[in-house]
Amino acid sequence: MPLDEQESFVSAALQKQVKATSKKSLAALKEEQKAIDAQIDILIQGDARLSELFGWITSVPGVGPATATEILVSTNEMKAITSAKKMACHAGVAPFEYRSGTSIRGRTRVSHQARKRLKSLFHLGAMSAIRRKGELQDYYQRKVAEGKNKMLVLNAVRNKIIHRIYAAVERGEKYEKNYIPKLA
Repeated sequence: MPLDEQESFVSAALQKQVKATSKKSLAALKEEQKAIDAQIDILIQGDARLSELFGWITSVPGVGPATATEILVSTNEMKAITSAKKMACHAGVAPFEYRSGTSIRGRTRVSHQARKRLKSLFHLGAMSAIRRKGELQDYYQRKVAEGKNKMLVLNAVRNKIIHRIYAAVERGEKYEKNYIPKLA
């Protein structure tokens, strides 16, 4: 905690006063955050389309309320960014070749011009997904055992989560692990 770092060069009395003041400020901020989260929940539950989209998005393993809310905000209710590939680019998950003309130089890399909050939420979702038993954990472990870089595989898991979100929204139903396509 940053407050603990200044103990060595600040008097004990001042340190105690700063900690007390900071605790009060943090408590107030946490209460405001709870109130804002409650308002967001009320807004989502009050709108049928938002509630439906929210349900489909949160049905994907590794996607929680914070990620779903950020996706709905950043995509304008899935209207502005309509494909999983575009979302992967927007979130900084899609790998791009580093090339100049006909020569390809080095490994593929993700763009640093991404929506950082969205990328970090997908990262946390991917971390959560690989800790839970399931096909994403199996995929991660298999690729790492093959000798792939862990961050490269984690990025692939983020991309899989994005594609699953868009597949669930496109189908108009919650994500199912064992989805069987309906025949026409």
